[in-house]
Amino acid sequence: MSEPLISIKNLDASYGDFQALFGINMSINEGEIVSIIGANGAGKTTLMRTITGLLACSPEMITNKGIAIGSLRPDKIAARGIAMVPEGRKLFPSLTIEENLIIGGQMGKKGHWDLQRVYQLFPILKERRAMLPVSLSGGEQQMVAIGRALMANPEVTLFDEISLGLAPIIIKSIYEVIPKVIKEGMSAIIVEQDISKALNVSDRVYCLQEGRVSLEGSSNKVSRDDISKAYFGM
Repeated sequence: MSEPLISIKNLDASYGDFQALFGINMSINEGEIVSIIGANGAGKTTLMRTITGLLACSPEMITNKGIAIGSLRPDKIAARGIAMVPEGRKLFPSLTIEENLIIGGQMGKKGHWDLQRVYQLFPILKERRAMLPVSLSGGEQQMVAIGRALMANPEVTLFDEISLGLAPIIIKSIYEVIPKVIKEGMSAIIVEQDISKALNVSDRVYCLQEGRVSLEGSSNKVSRDDISKAYFGM
């Protein structure tokens, strides 16, 4: 059996003296969508930051196809095919839409995704490619953030709170796109506050509660009662 795309074992993570994650065990396999749910402050974004190297941990706590990456710099982790769509989008405000997208492809990794493919996925971005991000709606900015990550031709993309602050119709359209993207040979980890959205789009789900995994299971088998207990620690 092949190694998981990403394997997390006994992961602890801290901000100075404050410990945010405690003994996290988790995995994602090729072609799989894993969702991570939990209340505010449960440690979801901290987990994403640790996987992508923005927060340091011991090397062996996170592996990519069996190779320890826990101590690598963010650029080295990105070069291995791990991309993130960050919470709040984090676009470069002084660059045009097209320039923001091109930055995502600077690693030079060949694959399915290039500028034209992204424009096919999000046609509105081609129309507005010469505009600055501030000129776009929140949903359009999220499309740019997703497109920028795809331009890196990642093997796994981390989506951190992609529906946050967006109108329901925009959220629906973005979640219709994600399965199409996965079919092109990618895996995904999705951090989401909307439990229904998380379960509907994913194969497996993990719930975090106060920095610990409180529930793990197949997304189509966990019950709402199980989720409620794991979510609130009741």
